[in-house]
Amino acid sequence: MRLQQAIGRTSFWVFGGGLAIMFLVPLIWTTVASVSPHGATAQQDGYGLNNYRTLTEYDAGLPTYLWNSAYVSILTVVFTLGLSLLGGYAFARFRFPGRDALFLLIIAILMVPYATLLVPLWVLMGELGLRNSLTGLALVLTLYQLPFSMFMMRISFEAVPREIEESALVDGCGTFGVLRRVLVFAVWPGMITVGLFAFLHAWNDFIAPLFMINDSSRYPLSLAIATLRQQTMGAVDFGATQAGVVIMALPCLLLFVLLQRHYVRGFMSGALKG
Repeated sequence: MRLQQAIGRTSFWVFGGGLAIMFLVPLIWTTVASVSPHGATAQQDGYGLNNYRTLTEYDAGLPTYLWNSAYVSILTVVFTLGLSLLGGYAFARFRFPGRDALFLLIIAILMVPYATLLVPLWVLMGELGLRNSLTGLALVLTLYQLPFSMFMMRISFEAVPREIEESALVDGCGTFGVLRRVLVFAVWPGMITVGLFAFLHAWNDFIAPLFMINDSSRYPLSLAIATLRQQTMGAVDFGATQAGVVIMALPCLLLFVLLQRHYVRGFMSGALKG
């Protein structure tokens, strides 16, 4: 029995270590390449940060692009959490005609190719005066996040015992009082999972900004890096591009490391339901 446990534990660590190496090697390679000397980049002699300097000084400047990405990502997280929290609560706790059909219709949006939604959204944002707007871009990104987010919040609410909600109602809380004072804390892991997914999607998305934004001073970092790649005479600045990839990856890695415990709990929130 001990031999079997030792073999199983060793196999687990070997397999897990192999996966970790497989995922980390590209990021480490990119980080090293961003400071390595190469004749076609700004860093031609020795190791240094010239590629990062090129990225910082490009067009409107790296701080502007970072601010645009942060603004769009945070706004997307706020919109997604607010709508999915209310929607998930309604689908989990209330009975109304067509509830299941409406929920299936929302989930079905996931089966629609992302790019096909952008053309009508581009037209709609133009009618609303939100084309070439970071707020409009955040609304577009929120729309695509809502089906998954609504599903996550519904199973998170359904995993909470109804007795907790009923006790709060008996104590005098109203419907929104129960949600704000009790249930929000019970579904906190699910909210973190939804918020993390929304942030990662908004931070890294390229197609929606390409459709919605045409002012270079409003480019998010992902779109700025794409325009930086193509330099004069058709040459691609791989050094500055790799520097941009490293900068884009850092917030994602930091958030995931800080929130991974809640992230896993959020995915497991509905596993033991029933």
